[in-house]
Amino acid sequence: MIRIYDTTLRDGTQAEDISFTVEDKLRIAEKLDELGIHYVEGGWPGSNPRDIQFFREARRLRLRTAKLTAFGSTRRPGVAPEDDVNIQALVEAETPVVTVFGKSWDLHVDEALRISLEENLELIEDSVAYLKSQGREVVYDAEHFFDGYKANPGYALDTLEAAVRGGADVVVLCDTNGGSMPWEVGRIVGEVRARFADAVLGIHCHNDGELAVANSLTAVTAGVSHVQGTVNGFGERCGNANLISIIPNLVLKMGRSCVSMDRLRNLRQVSRFVDELANLQHDKHQPFVGDSAFAHKGGVHVSAVRRNPLTYEHIDPSLVGNVQRVLVSDLSGRSNVLSKAQELGIPLEEGSELARRVLDRVKSLEAAGYQYEGAEASFEVLLKKTMGRHRKFFDLVGFRVIDEKRKEDEEPIAEATILVRVDGVSEHTAALGNGPVNALDAALRKALEKFYPVIRTVRLVDFKVRVLTSGGGTESKVRVLIESTDGTDTWGTVGVSENIIQASWQALVDSIEFKLMREQESGRLVQAPVRGGDP
Repeated sequence: MIRIYDTTLRDGTQAEDISFTVEDKLRIAEKLDELGIHYVEGGWPGSNPRDIQFFREARRLRLRTAKLTAFGSTRRPGVAPEDDVNIQALVEAETPVVTVFGKSWDLHVDEALRISLEENLELIEDSVAYLKSQGREVVYDAEHFFDGYKANPGYALDTLEAAVRGGADVVVLCDTNGGSMPWEVGRIVGEVRARFADAVLGIHCHNDGELAVANSLTAVTAGVSHVQGTVNGFGERCGNANLISIIPNLVLKMGRSCVSMDRLRNLRQVSRFVDELANLQHDKHQPFVGDSAFAHKGGVHVSAVRRNPLTYEHIDPSLVGNVQRVLVSDLSGRSNVLSKAQELGIPLEEGSELARRVLDRVKSLEAAGYQYEGAEASFEVLLKKTMGRHRKFFDLVGFRVIDEKRKEDEEPIAEATILVRVDGVSEHTAALGNGPVNALDAALRKALEKFYPVIRTVRLVDFKVRVLTSGGGTESKVRVLIESTDGTDTWGTVGVSENIIQASWQALVDSIEFKLMREQESGRLVQAPVRGGDP
């Protein structure tokens, strides 16, 4: 059985741009428990008030699988454990498990602690022994172990011996600088395993050489049964070992008991949940859980996976909570279009005139600069328009956008005026915005919300502009990609024009029409009773 130890709430928060509130940390701890993580390291209670508050609040959590863990250092030189403030903070956190780190590299003992090598061994043994006497399960993190072992193997092993004498339940070998290679990790772990045949060994890797996952899995093959890491690889510098990759590799590729198959299906959800609370965009290319992890673009690939997914997929995506996706792009063949239509529940027969017409339309638009692999909502709207299955929810009578700068030292003011008609009823309105596109978006929503109140749930979350024609300067054709959400689903739309406002308008309209189309198909669309006529 491989025990998984998550340090997202402590080591992960040391990453640049990562910060969690106490409430965030409590919610993440519960999600990790649902995934089946064995240890959740909540923070360093001796280092900051937020972590102290977290451990106080965490006492109300009802974790079923995970053991909450407090993290800290060994006692200070010259101070007994019972008098050491940091050690006492670990005890007062009242967690069933405590993790302490100590120095295993003689360079750090000499340069950072500036004490003798023998005294460092006493710090380790005393700290572990005291925490064991307080009834805690103790995990000992041997900081910089691999660098220390390569510099002075005898002393590095002595530090582990001190932790074992103190009664450590788990001894963790740390690649703190993240520079070790897999063959080094395998060899060193094997040598440690031979020396400490009865000890429970763990691994803690950083990703500075982009090998943290590989090093962690190599350590498992060499004899460790406790693996530390973070969700999505968050961590200081280049990050920690990514548990979102480690866990499915252990279970699905290496046959190691880790988390149950049922809980493994929560993997993508947990990954995205932590990203959301960190206020980060999801990495679409992340293995196993990213949007692109099981996405197929080339026509040959799509034709093959339609017959047998194993031809281009290393696992069944549903095992980790993901899905197969077919992208429609300039590499598309008829297989892509047919597969995408099938995915959307649209009957489109291979070899039919309709299938040929749809494919020709896609090819023509992509030659003009449209791209649908990031704008699948626009593709669905296009597909249904071509098939005659699309209802036009409103007509544009006209719009005007004004961008005005009144003074040199003031920001420009953007205003959009719009006139739309819904079932013969006209609505004329205006809105201000932070730029012309934002103003146009606000005016369109303001005009349509009177007819379709559900639009209030839709908001724009991303806006990208790509220049398509080189050398054209400000006359160049641009492609606008918009990502929208209603709080539950997220979808992308696209527009292309030499005029950035027109390209944005196309993408905005597709976004609104896609939402209304989905609401109509589900039977949830309610059109407000509005009376009136042309102004």
